[in-house]
Amino acid sequence: MRQIFQSLCFACLAFFCLTTQSFAHEVRPAFLRITETAAGEFSVVWKQPVLSGRRLRITPTFPEGCAQSEPRLDRSGQTVAERFTVQCELKSGTLALPGLENTLTDAFVQIAFLDGSSRSALLKPAEASLSLSGPQASPAKDYLVIGVEHIIFGWDHLLFVIGLTLLVGGRRVWGVATAFTLAHSLTLAATAIGGVTLPSRPVEILIAGSIVLLGVEVLRKRKGNPTLGARRPYLIAFVVGLIHGFGFAGALADIGLPQGTELLALFLFNIGVELGQFAVIGLALLFLWALAKRSEAWRKTAELWTVYGFSMIAMFWVFQRMTPYVGLT
Repeated sequence: MRQIFQSLCFACLAFFCLTTQSFAHEVRPAFLRITETAAGEFSVVWKQPVLSGRRLRITPTFPEGCAQSEPRLDRSGQTVAERFTVQCELKSGTLALPGLENTLTDAFVQIAFLDGSSRSALLKPAEASLSLSGPQASPAKDYLVIGVEHIIFGWDHLLFVIGLTLLVGGRRVWGVATAFTLAHSLTLAATAIGGVTLPSRPVEILIAGSIVLLGVEVLRKRKGNPTLGARRPYLIAFVVGLIHGFGFAGALADIGLPQGTELLALFLFNIGVELGQFAVIGLALLFLWALAKRSEAWRKTAELWTVYGFSMIAMFWVFQRMTPYVGLT
């Protein structure tokens, strides 16, 4: 029976190695900014995240009767921007993002009119269109959902939280995860509001490296060796959280926050991150408890395979993200 369990662990590891490359950063949102520059004429900027070296194949569609110019394409870091103009009235009809339903990406839409009025919304894969004549709701609350998705679908942050659970365990892991969120929030706010930025590629390398080092800490603890992570988990979580915060903050800064509700949007985003982390930690602890009830050997085997699994995936990300610096891409 134990051999069957080990085979299942190996199969799960292989599946994660094959799939996490595509989803590691797909949680990054897109941004459609539409600004009226003259009566009935709008300047459009459509920003999409670059995922695994490719941009998303999503092209905004405007209401019937709108005339659109040829787009100009610009790429900066991990973002591709299309710039073009649209001539029509954007007070009625439907604005849609076909193809969004095939991704895990959300898209923030912001329309500014000459008369000073504006309209904003957060489009999601399950609802990829906006009625321009319908009632408007504040998009700030949607950042709560983005925060949860940031953990659940952001594989690098998800694996780090799982690693923290294995390193710390017990009740103390809840406080350690909160320290991680607090640090995450500081760098996020510094970038989204204060304009503090770091190059995205080095940050992504550091994020992947932090997961590898966490795996090493877990393995050393299993062997009974004293580790800095085990002695100072709050400090480690806080310092690494500062780095992880920059991983998402750059994309959020490109998108922008809902005007007039920036602080509320950031607060809700961080609450969402915390809820996502607690859900992952709770499920991980429940799974380990269930295995321990069945057999302590099963629990130890699952922990060992999990550590090797997320460390191997993170090491793959380190090499993948370093390739531009060593001339392989």
